[in-house]
Amino acid sequence: MRRKNEPNAEAQSLDQRLAAAEAAQARREGGDAHRAMAQGYRFLGEVVGGVLMGAGFGWLVDRFAGTEPFGLVIGLLLGTGVSIFAAVRSAARIQKSALEQAGHPPTASDKKDED
Repeated sequence: MRRKNEPNAEAQSLDQRLAAAEAAQARREGGDAHRAMAQGYRFLGEVVGGVLMGAGFGWLVDRFAGTEPFGLVIGLLLGTGVSIFAAVRSAARIQKSALEQAGHPPTASDKKDED
């Protein structure tokens, strides 16, 4: 007579198949996580790089034109604006490609952004 606490062969087979499916899912999600992290670092680099480049150009203008704080302030503002614009544009492009890969057709607002 079999005890109720002993797993049978069918339950063990189900556990093995479930473990294999979970491992396969983890491998698929691992690639997506790395890709998302790389995109996040890219956005961070765009924003920080744009701000630093704007500050650098503003400092150079101040240094050679003698307009002490104004070039740096204007450079920081312009660098920040341009870098945020570039990051948002890259994010929209990545979102559009992700939607296309998922099989979702582009909406009317997506078509308007392409112009």
